[in-house]
Amino acid sequence: MQRRSRYPRHMLFLLRLLCVRLLSGGSPDWAWAFEILALRQQLATLTRQIQRAQTRTFDRAFWAILSRLYPDWRRLLHFVQPETVVRWHRLGFRLWWRFRSRSRGRRPINDQLRKLIRQMADAQPTWGAPRIHGELLKLGISVAESTVARYMPRRRRTPSQTWLTFLHNHLACAAGMDFFAIPTATFTVLFGFLILSHDRRRILHINVTAHPTAEWTRNQIHTALPFDTAPRFLHRDRDSIFNERVRETIRHLGIEDVPSAPKSPWQNPFAERAIGSIRRDLLDHVIVLSEAHERRLLRAYQRYHNETRTHLSLEKDAPERREVHGPERGSRIVALPVLGGLHRRYERRAA
Repeated sequence: MQRRSRYPRHMLFLLRLLCVRLLSGGSPDWAWAFEILALRQQLATLTRQIQRAQTRTFDRAFWAILSRLYPDWRRLLHFVQPETVVRWHRLGFRLWWRFRSRSRGRRPINDQLRKLIRQMADAQPTWGAPRIHGELLKLGISVAESTVARYMPRRRRTPSQTWLTFLHNHLACAAGMDFFAIPTATFTVLFGFLILSHDRRRILHINVTAHPTAEWTRNQIHTALPFDTAPRFLHRDRDSIFNERVRETIRHLGIEDVPSAPKSPWQNPFAERAIGSIRRDLLDHVIVLSEAHERRLLRAYQRYHNETRTHLSLEKDAPERREVHGPERGSRIVALPVLGGLHRRYERRAA
């Protein structure tokens, strides 16, 4: 281990300087020597007090350039390590050549095209860069396939279809059923029963009873879902009325029973949404007098729902597609009352 001197480095430097000046036959320049001594003393004081020196860009550039011009530059360092100066020089080398090559390399693409590439990749998770590149070429966008691959989002898992796509592909094979309560004018409660097709949101069956039983429910299922038109899946909640006999009837029709989790009505969303529409469009505006009265109202609403009412999920079309009445059908627009005038159906007629 190198033995450390008892005297500070700047004091030894001053002694060496004086000896050199005296041996050379000249008189010592005391002002110059004391100035160097004072500067070195201040530098030594600052080095003891500051654990980590704060350097600026100019400081780094100065020492990086000095290290290339002066061979003995390491002896002059006091506040940083020589390896730090070497790292600064390498960083400056990279920045310099990055500046020199800024106008070369891959031609940049605009933000709109980058966004389009990410949208395509997110919408079709199973597509790779070649598929997206082919679609862009069909849109008249000339871009390299490597550029498409560069701006595609990085996926950590194996790409697969989204749940929304999966559900849309199975809507034609699924239906949902549920009960809902209907208050009457005599303060009794009736129970409506609904079976809804998920494909076009079409109400397959609707009925009402004052005393819902498992046997009554089985008859409704048989009436609404014959063998030749039965869906593949039937979603329901965990109401106790759907007992083993009801589940056996569902299996006998070749339908797979899909019960929801306890206290999870959002797992049967289409039926719940249809019941909400029945309340907002009909039940909130009428007073039910009897079971027969409510049955007539619900059958009329079923026709209105399937043939007239437009739905957001069907691109503003009815479950049973409505014909578009263009100007060629006539210039006069008439309003046809539905549900006793609660709603209207608008059509064009010849004048």
